[in-house]
Amino acid sequence: MARFSFRLPDIGEGIAEAEIVAWHVRVGDRIEEDAQLADMMTDKATVEMESPVSGVVVELAGEVGDMVAIGSTLAVIETEGAEENGGAGDAPPADTPVEQEIVGETPGAEAISVAETAPEPVRAELVEAPSLPAEEERGPSTSSGQTGYGRSVLASPAVRARAKDLGVDLGQVHAEGDRIRHADLDAFLRYSGGQGYHAPGASRARADEPVKVIGMRRKIAENMAASKRAIPHFTYVEEMDVTALEAMRADLNANRGGRPKLTMLPFLIVAICRTIPQFPMINARYDDEGGVVTRYGAVHLGMATQTDAGLMVPVIRDAQDKNVWQLASEISRLAEAARTGKAKVEELTGGTLTVTSLGPLGGIATTPVINRPEVAIIGPNKIVERPVFDGDDIRRAKLMNLSISCDHRVVDGWDAASYVQALKKLIETPVLLFAD
Repeated sequence: MARFSFRLPDIGEGIAEAEIVAWHVRVGDRIEEDAQLADMMTDKATVEMESPVSGVVVELAGEVGDMVAIGSTLAVIETEGAEENGGAGDAPPADTPVEQEIVGETPGAEAISVAETAPEPVRAELVEAPSLPAEEERGPSTSSGQTGYGRSVLASPAVRARAKDLGVDLGQVHAEGDRIRHADLDAFLRYSGGQGYHAPGASRARADEPVKVIGMRRKIAENMAASKRAIPHFTYVEEMDVTALEAMRADLNANRGGRPKLTMLPFLIVAICRTIPQFPMINARYDDEGGVVTRYGAVHLGMATQTDAGLMVPVIRDAQDKNVWQLASEISRLAEAARTGKAKVEELTGGTLTVTSLGPLGGIATTPVINRPEVAIIGPNKIVERPVFDGDDIRRAKLMNLSISCDHRVVDGWDAASYVQALKKLIETPVLLFAD
């Protein structure tokens, strides 16, 4: 029997160390030649390490999340055959290509992997609330009834319905008068809050659970921290009336045939691309070290996408050359590729401006973090219906707030506000989106 020391090879691009993001074996497992041994993440990509020999794993370099230096032992495998020397002979030659599977990117960084990097979900032990007595479950329509404690109480149907929703047995509630009122129920809830009462679905305290920040989650944390640390952000928010645009979108969807369903995003991208030529400072990148701002002629639009492994930003190349249907298809394709970890490196790098949207969860306003080294990020928020004044009349309107965060070293507040007003004009008069 011999022991083979597998050393972490030089992955290239000046990388000095790599992070263990997944082990595919444990000590004591038998591994075959060319079988997956571990996934290692650098600043650039995730690299799958394969075993060059068959044998039994007797030693591993560390745990998931640990950093391993290039050239140090990653694993020791016990093999059959003559004794093998350790040292440089164990690692692949410097000119041997290392196969890489590049499957993801975090904001402001080069491509990294989404595989095996998501932290384990925090598990919560839920304590079921006691079931209500049978009569309470039936929700009596009369003003009196028997409780689970055998005491007849008087209460209105509204109070009984509220008590049922809260999981409160009215037999426990003290009435100030001849019947239980909402104020009595409120007083009971205030008092019981410190007496061990738990509403249905509420979870009791559980033990703290440390979750190690590794892989993509670590890269997201590092890049977000670097962006906020290096870039002086400011955010501008404007309200837009999207009533006409939503009507146009509904008409186009009703007659789309086999084409993809349109969301608000393709229209917003068209508006962004049409207004960029007048505001080139928005579609730019800032080189901190060189002190150079590059204003791009083409719009390579990053699209912030939430995946199981974390936030990724696939890029729509030359968005200015695509119509709403082509944009809808590209949005769907790239989002699916990002979520399944199949996005290519060229689809995850080179963005010049980013759009981020939470869809119906968008809230009133957002203050998105810039995808460094870009200088701006645009965030549409959710659409709400509200009455608005139209001259002396009041009408129902669909309104949406639009947020933009900018790098104040490159974009002034006046520039950002002027740009958003140009967007507002197109969004509120959507026929202009398709006019020459």
